[in-house]
Amino acid sequence: MSHVARSALIIAVFIALEKGLGFLRNVIIARQFGLSAELDVFNAANNLPDLIFALVSGGALAVAFIPVLTEHLEKRGREEMWDLFSRILNLGFLVTIGLSLLIMIFSRQLVGSGLGIAPGFDAQQQALVVNLMRLNLIATLLFSVAGLVIAGLQANQHFLLPALARSMYDVGTLFGVIILAPETGYTIGPVTLPSFGLGVYGLVYGTILGAFLFLAIQVPGLIRYKFRWTPAINLRHPGVRQVLSVMGPRIGTVFFIYLVLIYIPDNIASRLDEGSVTALVYGWLFMQVPETLIGTAIATALLPTISEYITRRDLSAFRRSINHSLRVLLALTIPSAVLLAIVLPPVVELLNFEAAGTEMVIWTARAFLLGLAGHALLELGARSFYAQQDARTPLWASFLMAVTFTLLAVVLSSFLDVVGIALANAIAFTGEAILLLVLLNRRYSGVLRIGKTLPRVIFGTAMSALVVSTLLYLPLPGLPLAIAALGVGMIVILPFIWPEIKLLVKL
Repeated sequence: MSHVARSALIIAVFIALEKGLGFLRNVIIARQFGLSAELDVFNAANNLPDLIFALVSGGALAVAFIPVLTEHLEKRGREEMWDLFSRILNLGFLVTIGLSLLIMIFSRQLVGSGLGIAPGFDAQQQALVVNLMRLNLIATLLFSVAGLVIAGLQANQHFLLPALARSMYDVGTLFGVIILAPETGYTIGPVTLPSFGLGVYGLVYGTILGAFLFLAIQVPGLIRYKFRWTPAINLRHPGVRQVLSVMGPRIGTVFFIYLVLIYIPDNIASRLDEGSVTALVYGWLFMQVPETLIGTAIATALLPTISEYITRRDLSAFRRSINHSLRVLLALTIPSAVLLAIVLPPVVELLNFEAAGTEMVIWTARAFLLGLAGHALLELGARSFYAQQDARTPLWASFLMAVTFTLLAVVLSSFLDVVGIALANAIAFTGEAILLLVLLNRRYSGVLRIGKTLPRVIFGTAMSALVVSTLLYLPLPGLPLAIAALGVGMIVILPFIWPEIKLLVKL
């Protein structure tokens, strides 16, 4: 098994653990709060803190940062790499504090105005959003530092602790859900757990604890790779200027992604039926599980390696890696999306929503699943440009995606309600992925040569879907039957995607 495949497996295993813990957390939250106005408020309150994390460390710098750190490690050694890392860490920390203070000061205007986060909420809901959002900024500060630490460790080809950090975050948030939030303690056998009755505030305190654990678990990695902190920034430093030149366009890209994933959907959904914001959250969750297990795991493990290929000018290896990854992603995501859409109902029923709410979440998730392959391919396409330290091409692609999504979301939500927003997401992101891959193929001819992969995968998926749909008619309990049918479906599709499985092992 190749280094990339082994790293992708490590990441996928811990993503699966994190998704399992996250699903448990979301099931408990759903049973505590339902599709309620209070839960809508909690989800809306995460928006701006999430944006700061994404812009400063989680998205803007982390992806743009890794290729530059990799280049410094290859050419100048680990000591110089950590010096550059420290300078960017210091800058990111100061920027995060500054943005957090601005949001704290202007939080009421950012929530309640016509262009705010939740203009459709009433005054009491908006006031609660403000309070929760201000608390969330503490977690944001911790996440921002941790996001850069992830970049530093992954540049050293270390993926274990960054992958484990996701689960540690869930441990903290589960503490908030199970201990801090409920009025009455949960009973496990003879033991009744304590409860603090903090409601949605308990969820926020759990998020803060999770963010602390998310950062703390990565500290041993810094020690292992002999991190030494440099108490300086120096905007004229060549390495800092190199990172900033890539960071600027990346910030714009992440901003457009934020508009499409959070601001515009929640702005529109807050004007729809109660529970629409939460339906988007859960629908997105069901698509994100396979997307992160497949797309994020492979693309994350691949980025340092293809960055090395670019640094060494080994363009044939770069082209081959992208092509093989593209074929693998198609083979894994297309059947995953179809089979999950079929077996979804009994899984959503675990959330214990009323019938109308369950139906809303099911169809929202199915609409998101239409974009599963597109989201996974976008992870690959965008990182292929960042490996070349080209952040401008993804910027323009994300701008076009944001415009497309906004127009589609407004139109489709007018007659499909919240499902229309999810469908607009699937169409817009898939279009962006295709655009980036076509542009990449112009630079490196042959990237899109997928041979018989796509027709073979589509045919195999159709056969597998037919088998799974037939099995669901058996007179057996819903969830066990769905799991068994999904397992059979995966066995049926396996011979059709076996060539791509072998490519994955060799990546």
